[in-house]
Amino acid sequence: MTFNALLGTSPNGDRLLPAGATARLHAVINGHWPSDVLLRLSLRQWPDPAEPPLEGHEVVALDDGGYAHTVDTGAGFVTVQFTPEPDSVPHALEHSDPPTPRWRAAVLTECVQPDALRPAAVAQALTEALRSEGAAFSDTEVATLWEAMPLLRRYATEDSAFTDWALIFRDHYVENSVGFLLAAERAGFSPQWIYALDKGDKTLRRDRVHGWFLSRGYRSATLDNSVVNGTATDEEVAHARHVGSDVDAFIRRAHAEGRRVLMVDDGGIIALGSARDRLVTERVDAALELTVSGLKRISAADDMRLPVFNMARSQVKTHLAYNEIADSCVRRLRAIVPGEKFVGRRVLSLGFGTLGARIARALRATGCRVTVVDTDTLALVRAAEEGFDTSRSAREALLRARPFLVLGTTGEDALTEADLALLPDGVLLAGFATRDFSLLSERRVATTTSDVPGVGVRHTLPGGHSATLLGDGRSLNLYTYEGIPNRGYDAYRAATLIAAKHLCRSATTLSSGVHLETVDRVVRDAGLFDAYYDTYLADSAGPAARAEDGDDADA
Repeated sequence: MTFNALLGTSPNGDRLLPAGATARLHAVINGHWPSDVLLRLSLRQWPDPAEPPLEGHEVVALDDGGYAHTVDTGAGFVTVQFTPEPDSVPHALEHSDPPTPRWRAAVLTECVQPDALRPAAVAQALTEALRSEGAAFSDTEVATLWEAMPLLRRYATEDSAFTDWALIFRDHYVENSVGFLLAAERAGFSPQWIYALDKGDKTLRRDRVHGWFLSRGYRSATLDNSVVNGTATDEEVAHARHVGSDVDAFIRRAHAEGRRVLMVDDGGIIALGSARDRLVTERVDAALELTVSGLKRISAADDMRLPVFNMARSQVKTHLAYNEIADSCVRRLRAIVPGEKFVGRRVLSLGFGTLGARIARALRATGCRVTVVDTDTLALVRAAEEGFDTSRSAREALLRARPFLVLGTTGEDALTEADLALLPDGVLLAGFATRDFSLLSERRVATTTSDVPGVGVRHTLPGGHSATLLGDGRSLNLYTYEGIPNRGYDAYRAATLIAAKHLCRSATTLSSGVHLETVDRVVRDAGLFDAYYDTYLADSAGPAARAEDGDDADA
């Protein structure tokens, strides 16, 4: 039977609608669903448990290889037509075999009673549930992702250190975050005691990550980095306070049940503002901080009486992870302006730190002529001795050169208002830390703006010339992009799990404050660097390269 034949007829062929009545299209959703998804959903009482349950359901095969599932609401019918999508590129980083089937779901309502409200309410509830379930990664996709992170699998062994702990994980919603929390489960965290928080960047598959977290039984919400950085709107701040209250409630429940709480954070949310005004006011028991900016916030707070492991300056991040981060920055930069010429052209790189130096070297290897600016004289010395042109300030550099591209990796305002007047007309601005070009992204300078879809925002500056801020003014490598390959962050995620095990096991004996040497020691003693070399770099695999479990992700 075709779908058109279903409009106005029951699954058994009887007429459902009064003469002249028509079915209404409620929504169209794309995703992947198991064949029994609507059966499971329709057995619930939509949309209110106080209302009578749905009266029946029937499934009909369609000529195009799909199927239509109709549920009787008592006041009309809701039909969902599932149409198979043609083969397309994977909706995940890894190619799963067999590929995960994708469907298009059209949700329609058919009212028997005039002005009946229930079919639309049921359709809306089903639409929301389908959207959530359809976004989640499939079992096959997660198993493939899990297989792509052999070091994380190696250390995802059950550990009694996590038995009485709850976990709050705040980071970007990317695929390797799925891998990390799956490993945390394998190591001993109960899904109901995991709270995941998205930093709010427009990562490519953030809806799929969120959907999978919910399907796994975690709590999942967004606590936007713009709130942390003081650049959020009133509405965003209000939402963040609501989420913060929910996190506080999660911490209180954990403590009430005798659990301690570990925070794995990318940004120092536990130390933001005064103790009274923080978004998360309940005290956690231990923390791993993943960023330098977060460490600065924690170090500046005078009430952080808990042990904090410094992952941001650890050997594994400095020597391994930053190479992958820099690579993702350059790949995203080239991809967002694919028609742009890079070879031979002048680039101004603001910042020559751990990340900035790597990006500058990569662009020079591409053929760019790179001028480096840094306020740290020693960083300028390093850059000059590597053969880069150098300047002490952006103003000095812009008076001498006309870059087609200006990069920011400082994490602070990289350009002043006076510097904007010296920018060449049509210059591209690429920030790889949130605040680099905040003069423009926060509209602190009067400019006329126009969106460049998929690229960024073009600003017409007070002098009449223009500059295009690539992306959304936040970290460009996370703008509608997945960022780092799963294998590229495998070692860093494994190191974070190793450090978390030691921290939870030793939290009562560790002194309050930031610990770095302990992190480096426990990661080295766990054999991670040997395993990394044998797995990814050695010409022949050694014993450390072989993961010990080898079972699939959903076992």
